[in-house]
Amino acid sequence: MRRPPAAEGLTSGTAAAAARETATGRLPDLVLVVGVAGSGKTTVGRLLAERLGWPYRDADEFHSEANRAKMAAGHALTDSDRRPWLDAIGEWMDREIAGRRPAVVTCSALKRDYRDRLLAGRPGVRLVYLRGSRALIHSRLAARHGHFFPAELLESQFADLEEPEPDEHPLVVEIDQPPEAVVAAVLSLMPRESAAGRLPPGAVAEQAVVSEEPSVSHSPTGVQWQLTRGGQSAVVVQLGGALRDYAVNGRPLLDGFSAGSAITGGRGQLLAPWPNRVGGGRYRFGGEDQQLPLTEPEKNNAIHGLLRWTLWKLLARTDEAVRIGTTLCPQPGYPFLLEVCAEYRLGPDGLETAVFAMNSGTTAAPYGVGQHPYLTVGTDLVDAALLTVPARYLLRTDDQGLPTGREPVDGTTYDFRTARPIGDLRLDTAFTGLDRGPDGRAVVRLAHPSGLRGVDLWLGEGTRYVQVYTGDTLAEPERRRRGVAVEAMSCPPDAFRSGTDLTVLEPGATHVLRWGLSPWGPP
Repeated sequence: MRRPPAAEGLTSGTAAAAARETATGRLPDLVLVVGVAGSGKTTVGRLLAERLGWPYRDADEFHSEANRAKMAAGHALTDSDRRPWLDAIGEWMDREIAGRRPAVVTCSALKRDYRDRLLAGRPGVRLVYLRGSRALIHSRLAARHGHFFPAELLESQFADLEEPEPDEHPLVVEIDQPPEAVVAAVLSLMPRESAAGRLPPGAVAEQAVVSEEPSVSHSPTGVQWQLTRGGQSAVVVQLGGALRDYAVNGRPLLDGFSAGSAITGGRGQLLAPWPNRVGGGRYRFGGEDQQLPLTEPEKNNAIHGLLRWTLWKLLARTDEAVRIGTTLCPQPGYPFLLEVCAEYRLGPDGLETAVFAMNSGTTAAPYGVGQHPYLTVGTDLVDAALLTVPARYLLRTDDQGLPTGREPVDGTTYDFRTARPIGDLRLDTAFTGLDRGPDGRAVVRLAHPSGLRGVDLWLGEGTRYVQVYTGDTLAEPERRRRGVAVEAMSCPPDAFRSGTDLTVLEPGATHVLRWGLSPWGPP
């Protein structure tokens, strides 16, 4: 199984790492960055070119003196003014492409017709759209001095603006974040292929559509971001950044939830700054005692972190990927400041997920992370499904679900190193000692009873534990044992108290958790 390329982190250093990694695969012939005046095209374009090690050109350099004088005098350019300008840019692009000289170029390209003039016949050019509100861009222009484009012309820019449509396959980045973060998102979501510059055998080459607006109005889980690639589809929701759905050729591989439903059972939720449980919600860190809210009161635990019911913000998107983020502010029981973002990407091998965290505070912070998807292979109950868990140890737990010790799976009913039916076994079990392949991944497999098809959940960077749960204690009896929750975790339950494999994020430090889903077998 091919390991997908790593996603981008949160800092300039990790942006550079993404650029290096991107450079190992096939890159666009050119990157065209578009947006209204004041959207940050020049700053972002220069930074992006710097990260990629490419030359940078600003489309303003191609304006005639007459055009520049007209704009400086407060007069908007007409289409007839712009056509020679766009043609000059296009001629330069052709020369660079023919000479195999990749570059980054910025241009307002407000109308679809303008972009068509720049993109038609140039399939190797990647379109990046910097998107922002009128108020934000106006404030930026008003603060800008010495530029020939006055703030008074902004309304004419928005009057002309026709935002890129799905069939243009834009990489859309929200600009209400620092330029370094904008560039990080561009590098992270820029489509990448294999190091040889070709799609792997059997991969789907065509791109599909991601909707600009929520696919469902008034959903209890907020905006629904739909991703598609070939026969794959996935939905990520604004509430908690949860993964709601993943299907291939119409076949569901997640026991998720509908657009009109609330999230129950932790389905698809991101779990940070700790996965699983903290006993009594009490822990000591940095010489200070902390008390978290008890969100599992029947067992006297704090469970599954603090971001499950937070509305996450869109940072960037393409037709087959989305990047979202949120800030975890200091609060009772967790007086630390973290920036957290998650990235979902449909690739040739399936769904790839990365969850990043950066300590943006001034003191060290305890941290753990996990995610809680429920897998299905279409059986009515999970009993007949074949499960493989490549783990040498399990964690025994008490009545609170807290670990009491680690023991080998040898000779126990929890040894799933070889595929076998789940049967009537009730699983709510953490495993560790994961056996990994040459690519560094451990793979939990759920297979149809026929053994002919199924789904692999791979555990990559940052995953040291996996929790497997057959849903026997779900609050809704009708949902019990309908899917198998396979939870990638960076640390075991109760790590805030035990310190076992707990990540300590120093100020400015980052952590990443990577996992994904790879379907296999016939449709």
